[in-house]
Amino acid sequence: MPGSGAVTRNTLRQQIADALRDEVLAGRLPPGTEFTVKQIAEQYEVSATPVREALVDLSAQGLLELVQHRGFRVRIFSVDDFRGMIEARSLVVDGIFRRLAEQGATPGSGEMLVSVRRRGEEARKAARSGSLEVLIGYDLRFWRELSGLVANTYITEFLHRIRVQCWVFAVPHLQREPQLREALWDGHGDLVDAVTLADADAVRRIVQGYNEHALAWAARLRAPAAP
Repeated sequence: MPGSGAVTRNTLRQQIADALRDEVLAGRLPPGTEFTVKQIAEQYEVSATPVREALVDLSAQGLLELVQHRGFRVRIFSVDDFRGMIEARSLVVDGIFRRLAEQGATPGSGEMLVSVRRRGEEARKAARSGSLEVLIGYDLRFWRELSGLVANTYITEFLHRIRVQCWVFAVPHLQREPQLREALWDGHGDLVDAVTLADADAVRRIVQGYNEHALAWAARLRAPAAP
């Protein structure tokens, strides 16, 4: 079929990008890790072209950096970067819920909320059990579907990108947390309840608490260790 080669390559490109993103989010490719196109191509037993395209895509998403004459490196985010992500995330989320409050329910939003609730329940279970890798998967789907209620793909994709970057920063630190469950936010179900009831004040309070939780955790990372 004409063009099938391009379709196959683009599909492979996406699969490689998704696989590498999952490796980064799982902490198996920690920040600062360097690799070449050749190394990734050999690892996945594919040609260099879709690998190079996948790595360029991940660089555009802010997850990798191009290292001159050496390949690519998993980006290292600072605590200040994380705080900036939280600020950007809160502004976007606030806009999402303001839009929902102004426009009300959209066609199909009831069915979408059912799906969001399922994601939220699984995310809450994972957070309460300390299952970090499971939590990340459900959390990303939860926020993607929740932001999808405004039916604006630009908003949804922008928020998803910020959330992925937040997790890339957080994962290496969370993996060293002695009390991991206490460091993980588990208010997904409460947020869905508030959105379902169109309770704007409750939504704002829950999201504010979520952001304060993240910022307090980041402040602990910056605090000097006790002698």
